[in-house]
Amino acid sequence: MAERHAVLRHLDPWLEGAARNRGLAVGFAALAAAAVMGVSEAAFWGADQALKQSQARHLARDDSLRLRELLTNAETAQRGFLLTGRDDYLAPVHQAERELPDVLKRLRGQYESSEWAALINDASVRANEKLSELQLVVKLYRDGNTPAWQGLVESDIGREKMQAVRDAVVQLDRHELTQIAREREAVFKSLTYGRLGVHGLTLLSLFGLAIFLRRNEALHKARREHASELASERDRLDREVARRTAELTELAQHLQTVREDERARLARELHDELGALLTAAKLDVARIRRMTKTAAPEIDERLKHMSELLDQGIALKRRIIEDLRPSALSNLGLIPALEILTTEFAQRSGLQLSLELTENPTDDADRLALYRLVQEALTNVLRHAKAKHVRVSLGEADGWLQLHIRDDGQGFNPEAVGSGHHGLLGMRYRIESLGGTLQLLSAPGRGTLVLARLPRRSAPPSAPMPLPAAPDAAAAS
Repeated sequence: MAERHAVLRHLDPWLEGAARNRGLAVGFAALAAAAVMGVSEAAFWGADQALKQSQARHLARDDSLRLRELLTNAETAQRGFLLTGRDDYLAPVHQAERELPDVLKRLRGQYESSEWAALINDASVRANEKLSELQLVVKLYRDGNTPAWQGLVESDIGREKMQAVRDAVVQLDRHELTQIAREREAVFKSLTYGRLGVHGLTLLSLFGLAIFLRRNEALHKARREHASELASERDRLDREVARRTAELTELAQHLQTVREDERARLARELHDELGALLTAAKLDVARIRRMTKTAAPEIDERLKHMSELLDQGIALKRRIIEDLRPSALSNLGLIPALEILTTEFAQRSGLQLSLELTENPTDDADRLALYRLVQEALTNVLRHAKAKHVRVSLGEADGWLQLHIRDDGQGFNPEAVGSGHHGLLGMRYRIESLGGTLQLLSAPGRGTLVLARLPRRSAPPSAPMPLPAAPDAAAAS
């Protein structure tokens, strides 16, 4: 006991140094993470504000161009009506009467508190006067007052009003294009600053890591100097480990269930959180591409590359989710999931498979255990059996669910299997934890039979909730 305390006293400085080193590493990592998040958020908000302003200017520009289009179409339609006398020519005039008030209202609201308010007000007056002049000419034509409407048409009043509206639209269009270019430059600057900030913080983190590794190496050197004093303590720990190994064997049964629960939780988190983020990012990239495609081809090329990377991330996310938790088992049930599993195995391996599957009530734990057992058995057949045919059957007998997986491979001696083969051993613990049994019957040259039996249970009160399908972000491209 005294020797043990002496060893521990020698170890105290090293343990304290290791604790300080870990504390500094954790603190530095937290600080670096906070800094990266801050830089990223600042760049995001800067770009977001610039994009919102750019969107508003695009809308204002569209309204000004729409104003000119409505009046031009209405004027052209009036001339056609005067030449032909047909009322169907007046459809653009009626459209201008309906849409012009809303367009002018939006323009006045957009430029209400700016230096362009006077120009907008003047353009609004001229546009309304032009529309009234068009309506008056049509009315005089209908009334048969030819000299009056011809006098209005031949005068320069309408042309001057139309030209004033066109001049105002041209000035607004130039102004908005200039502002949109500035805001696009602001977005680029914000993203550039964010990128430079992240790169700088990354370099700082690497520098901190180098310092941490240097300190850590010094601590390891001190530990090696005390290695001889740890011999007796190590022997005691070996005996403690032997005792605890028996406890951990019992705990392994529980960890099988915990691992599947963690896989399911991780699959849900990846599906709900990462899937939504990647899809939202893909949609945002698609919208930005549409906004910048004609104005900046080089930016569109970069956004196209970013969209392809997001597609790869979405595909990788789906593969990971399927590996963690087979969706067919959750969404379709045990029988369809086994059919899909065996079909894919047959296509991949080239082996002949025959199925005899009967639907029986099972709960979630039983379905998952049987699915994993078939998965593990087929993997072993492909790796070791050198078989040509595999038969999988699932049925009920005497109140028990029975699963058979038989192959015509080379077989083996179950008693001669060495350590390191944990697949079927883990499945044995899982089946036994559910109240069942697992037998492995084989002999050299006689193939292998895996027989699992589980107590038949009542159907669960409700079906498991399937994972919702993630939006197809590829449509955004």
